Amino acid sequence: MTSLKPVGFAVVGLGDISQVAILPAFRHSRSACLVALVSGNEDKAERLAKKFRVSRRYLYDDYDECLDQPDVEAVYVATPPGVRQDFVIRAAQAGKHVLCEKPLAATVPQAISMVNACKFHHVRFMTAYRKYFEPASVALKAIVKGHELGRVDVIHTLFTEFRPAGDSSPDWLFNRKLGGGPLMDLGVYCVNTTRWLIDEDPVRASAVCWVRNRKRFREVEEGVAFRLDFASGIIVQGTSTYGSVLTSFLSVHGENGWASLCPAYAFEQGRLLTVDTSVRRFSRTFGKLDEFALELDEFSDCVRKGREPEPDGYEGLRDLVIIEAIHRSARAHHSVPISYPRPGDVR
Repeated sequence: MTSLKPVGFAVVGLGDISQVAILPAFRHSRSACLVALVSGNEDKAERLAKKFRVSRRYLYDDYDECLDQPDVEAVYVATPPGVRQDFVIRAAQAGKHVLCEKPLAATVPQAISMVNACKFHHVRFMTAYRKYFEPASVALKAIVKGHELGRVDVIHTLFTEFRPAGDSSPDWLFNRKLGGGPLMDLGVYCVNTTRWLIDEDPVRASAVCWVRNRKRFREVEEGVAFRLDFASGIIVQGTSTYGSVLTSFLSVHGENGWASLCPAYAFEQGRLLTVDTSVRRFSRTFGKLDEFALELDEFSDCVRKGREPEPDGYEGLRDLVIIEAIHRSARAHHSVPISYPRPGDVR
């Protein structure tokens, strides 16, 4: 990978996740380089261009000019979910490969149009799920797939953050049309990671949502607890809220033992993997590392070698289908079936 020319990226959207994680990751990437910034705020773009030594910056109105640059080979779209669709489609039309933050969009139809555009224009499209490359999660998957736990029975998972009134949370996190709410923001990790661990999609969802602060949470839930049923009989119990301190865990229980990862999702923290089976018991600590750089390297390798990324856009689409089913169940107060568009039907 390191012998190939680095892939030139433009980062679109310069909010918190870009400033804290995405832009710094280019300094640690072996195969991606940052060549342009795109923002809706000129002062912010200028400040960050200086900080990260990027020579070119563009406003959203100048996005097409950015896409015209030959050294911009790919875009990393990190705007709020509800406004990603246009940036992804225009990049695909310009022949640029797309790495897109999760969830892909605010709605399933938006995500379908994005997947279709990238497929039609023959560009690589990857959903930014860093857990696929993070060593502790990879080790946990190897344990599950190696049948060390035997038949998996139930998975428990949680991801929470505390967002009280008066804090500095961006407004879009509380806006339904822009893709806000803890299920979209945090629960998507619980949904995708459990699917990835067992290589299976749920067939039914049930959920309960709650709101304590009705002034702040007028459009989105404050918290959600959900259950996903799989055809194999596996049950996933998940929770995500904005009502408790930053916490995450992933615990897999089978007939021969259990394994857990805690913390499981926040990129600012290291990991502790604990395994207790009939064969062995151990705990292993994984230090903090730049998970976004791993993600950039993997996608860049896909671009240079012409292979499809994992996770691709269709993985992100399926997670949105599941999330919409969870929301639908909470509104209906009963479980609902989950029906997925097939890859050949997304066009």
